[in-house]
Amino acid sequence: MPNRRSESVTFAERLRALGWFLLGAAWFLVADLVSFRAANGITDGDLQDPLNRIFLLFLLVVGYRILARLSQPRRSAAQATGLVVRPGWGGEWALGAALGWGGVVACVLPAALIGGLVVREFTNPHQFWMIAVDVVALGAGTLAIEVAFRGYPFQRLTDAMGPAMGTLFMAAVYAVWWTRQAPITAAMLLTAFLLGWALALGALRTRALWVSWGLHFAWAAAMGILFGLPLAGPLSYSPVIVTNSRGPGWLTGGGQGPESSLFGVLAAAALVIAVTWATSDLKYKHGFDEIVPGGIPVDLDAAARQQHEAAMATAAPAEPNLVQILPAPSGSAPERSDAREEDEPEAT
Repeated sequence: MPNRRSESVTFAERLRALGWFLLGAAWFLVADLVSFRAANGITDGDLQDPLNRIFLLFLLVVGYRILARLSQPRRSAAQATGLVVRPGWGGEWALGAALGWGGVVACVLPAALIGGLVVREFTNPHQFWMIAVDVVALGAGTLAIEVAFRGYPFQRLTDAMGPAMGTLFMAAVYAVWWTRQAPITAAMLLTAFLLGWALALGALRTRALWVSWGLHFAWAAAMGILFGLPLAGPLSYSPVIVTNSRGPGWLTGGGQGPESSLFGVLAAAALVIAVTWATSDLKYKHGFDEIVPGGIPVDLDAAARQQHEAAMATAAPAEPNLVQILPAPSGSAPERSDAREEDEPEAT
């Protein structure tokens, strides 16, 4: 995930990374428009929303892979988009889903206990069919948003601004975008900012989108489908259960739902802490700077294994080298090498 740069990064490199971030943001706006028109041109029925989200996800992944190949050719496309399929990625998603579910329960339960929620049920067959449609739409939609806000553009933003500033800035951008279709309240804007912060921390600390996607999907599915509450204002995804809020706005959030309540703010703040704590092991495992290959490739594991096998081998002792002395040929006198006889003076 986001590559934390050293302090020696030059201003030109930061400016270049910022330019790639702006290009990635522009591609998100273009892909959002194209996917909506494409889905609207195919159908205007129940499948329009999931088709829109699937088209958006496809365009984002393809576009960001191309941008990553142009800007960072040594990095893999999976790392550039945050969709790194590695051992344990399903567990990472489940961890994020558990955190998202817990956050929704924390902000809905107080209103439910006080009696500020009125539930209505719609049980015709078409409504149950719409559950599957909404799950597909939320699954593809939340992943597309994670790719756009915590994938390639987020990586380039942290390259330009640093991890801390990049995380906070992207959380603010996400809050503005997330509440664009809702009557904005201070509580809803703060909840969106804290959720964006928690999601960005999940991506930053694990260098992948699985924790963030699991949290985002579980939050939206539990709030919209399971409890039938509005998401970011008037949006509703529940085909079977529709829940209306009653009571003071600080408790229930009113027409905007629990995300606009005091408990929504507290739950989102708790998620920031929970994500930081829950991803400690993943940060230790995946959160170090990526080693970009260069020069002559060396398989260190193979070299170490070969050295170990050579040290542990029980080879047979080598045979000693024998020196063969051949007899002198017959009829030849051995040469004399007595230095004293050569140096003795002649008798007078």
